[in-house]
Amino acid sequence: MTVRTRLTAWYAAVMFASLLAIGLLVYREFAPEPKKDTPQEIAEDASDFQEVLRILLWCGVPAALLAVGGGWWLTQKSLAPVERLTAAAEKINAGNLGERLARSGNGDEFDRLTAVFNAMLGRLDDSFSRIREFTLHASHELKTPLTVMQGEVETALREADLPTAERERLLSQLDEIQRLAKIVDGLSLLTKADAGQVKLDLQPEPLDELVRDNFADAQILAESQGIRVELAACEPIAIRGDRHRLRQLLLNLADNAVKYNHRQGHITMGLRRAGEAAEFRIENTGPGIVAEALPQVFDRFFRGDPAHATAIDGCGLGLSIAKWIVSAHHGDIRIESMPGKLTTVIVRLPVSSK
Repeated sequence: MTVRTRLTAWYAAVMFASLLAIGLLVYREFAPEPKKDTPQEIAEDASDFQEVLRILLWCGVPAALLAVGGGWWLTQKSLAPVERLTAAAEKINAGNLGERLARSGNGDEFDRLTAVFNAMLGRLDDSFSRIREFTLHASHELKTPLTVMQGEVETALREADLPTAERERLLSQLDEIQRLAKIVDGLSLLTKADAGQVKLDLQPEPLDELVRDNFADAQILAESQGIRVELAACEPIAIRGDRHRLRQLLLNLADNAVKYNHRQGHITMGLRRAGEAAEFRIENTGPGIVAEALPQVFDRFFRGDPAHATAIDGCGLGLSIAKWIVSAHHGDIRIESMPGKLTTVIVRLPVSSK
């Protein structure tokens, strides 16, 4: 029940209770007191009481209904600023914290509430900016030592007389360095994207060609696990997009489909036109994602399969990057999953008009 409805109901209850009380007081004040309990006097008392009821019915009830209607109108008028404030606040997200809600300027409680809300937005915007700056600077500073460490390990691995145990240890270190470098690169990209520092080179691109290239890449990725990769219908569709980012999007999805699969499983991908959008679907067998976790799959560092998270290579940024790429192309992405059976990722991108 809304506040407006609740206030109107309370107001109506008070009005009708007041009307009943006024009727009883009027009757007690003006009704004549019988001297004897004769039938004629009893009839006169009943007639007086009925007259009071008629007055209340024909005058009091319409007046009460009019008062309730006026109260509802006043309540709606009074709460209109709250509705406007709520509608404006619902549009606030991490990407538009710099915007401010419009103030009425009349100095009332709602105007002061708007001022407090704007001040809170300012503090949040400043906090988010500091976090982005820290993440970006930290990512930048980490790249150099990681590059140096990777170079030193690769140089050591080129030694011909390196013992087998030492070689295995260095290979393990190299894997961890490369994994950490991927995390740093992913964080750097997402942080720049949040700050609006990533510019897309939008050009007409044949999406079906990119899907066919991705199909070939997925076959290579899946070969070691014995996973069968199939390409369903791949309709020729052109979109306006950044070729490098679209390839990154498709490769991230294919990589996830391989990693979160089981041996001898299968992957199916396809591209078709759906109205004014190009729809890319990629399905894979595997453990799947429970329904409770689906709303979080695009969160950074979220791992959909905690039980096997340590056994699967990755850092939990792939789907976050995929989400950003799709959003930057004015599309949408969603995931459907039947745990233990099939997981489907659906990407819809607007078709190029040229």
